Amino acid sequence: MKKITLFVISLALIAGSCNQPAKQVTATQDSVATGPRVPVPDFNADSAYESCKIQLAFGPRVPNTPAHDKCAAYLIGKMKSYSPQVIVQKGQVYAYDKTALKFQNIIATWNPETNNRIMLCAHWDSRPYADHDPDPKNWKKPVAAANDGASGVGVLIEVARQLSLLNPAIGVDLILFDVEDYGPPQDYIMDNSDQYWGQGAQYWANNPHKTDYFAKYGILLDMVGAKDATFLMEGISMKYAADIVKLVWSAGNRIGYSSYFLYEKGGWITDDHVPINTIRNIPTIDLIHLDKNSETGFYPFWHTTGDTFDKLDKATLKVVGQTLLTVIYEEK
Repeated sequence: MKKITLFVISLALIAGSCNQPAKQVTATQDSVATGPRVPVPDFNADSAYESCKIQLAFGPRVPNTPAHDKCAAYLIGKMKSYSPQVIVQKGQVYAYDKTALKFQNIIATWNPETNNRIMLCAHWDSRPYADHDPDPKNWKKPVAAANDGASGVGVLIEVARQLSLLNPAIGVDLILFDVEDYGPPQDYIMDNSDQYWGQGAQYWANNPHKTDYFAKYGILLDMVGAKDATFLMEGISMKYAADIVKLVWSAGNRIGYSSYFLYEKGGWITDDHVPINTIRNIPTIDLIHLDKNSETGFYPFWHTTGDTFDKLDKATLKVVGQTLLTVIYEEK
């Protein structure tokens, strides 16, 4: 991941009086129950945490490396154990420096026969450059990518397990995008660099796994595992899918996670949701840890050698996973 622009924080209270501080939003203010709630499975944070650990054990999942190939095999196997239909979309794209990059987008589906469906996604590759590391000597080293990659995938693996145990009422497509994080290094000056970020998602948006693929909406996970993460209302998400931001934030606040899902605006992020919104026209949000106290606007160890397994927190994985399950199983 990516690039952040216009990182301006402002209170954006979606429900209740606009004069109230955002952090005063409560579950009561945020939503009113309209009827009996459906049973929602209990997200197992230990399981998600273990999936993150396994991914990191392969080493940095940089395209064209053995670690990348081994992790792909692991992810495909896991998805096949939980989903009756798994498609592996293989191809080749070119990096900013013309390096040919082999990729695999991994797509798992539940209830493929219904048109009433949503999509969930995350990227599974690692950045080849720790180009925001405080030590310039590390800028050409690959990133372990515990939070920036593995955390979202770990959450979705556990979501997949739950979907296999209790079939949802709607169709669900879970997509693990490749070649998200091979954008140019920060010291490499070039025009139109955005095209080299999120290339797996760009490819899928132009070549979906199913002809005329449609989903009501999508939720992208990125950097969802750090301790005390704060999820702000990202700008592109609000432009294209404000109602979905409200839906997810409402669910998170209602089930007790108001300290994570903040009613505050964040910056505009170049991420995998951009081509999904602009090419496939599926309203998709970026559920991403944004830190208004960080110099970069991101998780402090973003694109550094410090993005390691010890930075992951089971409590945050639980927050994100339980919120997703709530959204999925309450969807009509």
